[in-house]
Amino acid sequence: MRTQRHIPRWSDFEPLLRARPLDLDGTHRRLSRAYDVGDLRAIARRRTPRSIFDYVDGAAEREISIRRARRVLGGIEFHPSVLHDVSEVDTATTLFGHEVGLPYVFSPTGFTRMMHHEGELAVARSAQRFGVPYTLSTMGTESPEAVAEAAPEGHNWFGFYVWKDRAASEEILQRVSAAGYEVLVITVDVPVAGARLRDNRNGFSIPPSLSLRTFADGAMHPNWWVNFLTTEPLRFATFSSWDSTIEELANHMFDNTVGIDDLRTVREMWKGPLVVKGIQTLDDARRVADAGADGVVLSNHGGRQLDRAVVPIQLLPRVVEALPGLSVFVDTGFSSGADIVAALALGARSVFLGRAYLYGLMAGGERGVDRLNEILSSEIARTLRLLGVHSVRDLTPEMVSLP
Repeated sequence: MRTQRHIPRWSDFEPLLRARPLDLDGTHRRLSRAYDVGDLRAIARRRTPRSIFDYVDGAAEREISIRRARRVLGGIEFHPSVLHDVSEVDTATTLFGHEVGLPYVFSPTGFTRMMHHEGELAVARSAQRFGVPYTLSTMGTESPEAVAEAAPEGHNWFGFYVWKDRAASEEILQRVSAAGYEVLVITVDVPVAGARLRDNRNGFSIPPSLSLRTFADGAMHPNWWVNFLTTEPLRFATFSSWDSTIEELANHMFDNTVGIDDLRTVREMWKGPLVVKGIQTLDDARRVADAGADGVVLSNHGGRQLDRAVVPIQLLPRVVEALPGLSVFVDTGFSSGADIVAALALGARSVFLGRAYLYGLMAGGERGVDRLNEILSSEIARTLRLLGVHSVRDLTPEMVSLP
């Protein structure tokens, strides 16, 4: 039987022509078209000067560590179980006695107001809305007190470095404690700064310097420069101003004589939970646990310190098995809810995220961080359903295989 044809009429086209409503809010329009972290990264790249974007996006030397981490995460296999009621799923977990809404933590990142003028306050407010712990950095551009005031109901953690000026370090701990921060995260993998070659090639400095190159780049990103120049000058919450490269700043301030006894001293000074970030061997995990740490972050600093370092998630099962009383976190290379679920199944208490929320911040300020949280929340819930479990607490190592 031959197919009957006719000349199309307008009534045939009309149901197919559904134009998007006109959206005059440019930020909302951009973010509504972001469906994963990669989309937020692409928007951030377009919206931010190259040197700023590369500071966030880049890693140390040849960037081998971060590529390896992403390759390992991409090679993970899931083993789902079917025929389970997953009409309701629970993404919440408990960290140091506090229930949090989503099973990840925003890592400490320095100089955040450089990425977007709303800076740490925007991140803290979004984290509070979604029940995500936010770790303010010692190298932050807002004070611990200001962040605590902006997110008084949030799970506020503090990222701490031991400085050469030990009296200043002690004063910071006192301020953070007085401001009601829940957890102290001490970073221990920066005896010297890693070689961030993208930053060197871009002539990146704190604060950004004007040159013919940066001026030309600024002409392509006028909104960033207008916001940077018309809001409060970039300054640092816990130390005096600086006018040079980040590598020189780190080498000037951080004490490369810090040892295990210094960790014990911090343990004596800080009365709340203490997490040590930057652990890359099982032996070091044991050492810091013996020195009083309540948790560790298996981390190579997002590939930004020692290149060719261990991929943290590959170390995770060994540390979890050997130290069952320790809260074990992991970071580096995580860019999706599925990545996070895989780490939880392998025994991580939670996952630390850095670049992901900074991409959101650069893409759209506070609303961009909200969009990041929406994306990850949806991805985590969907992955749980497809695995056949209704809670992150039900995940087990049998559900995943590392490559």
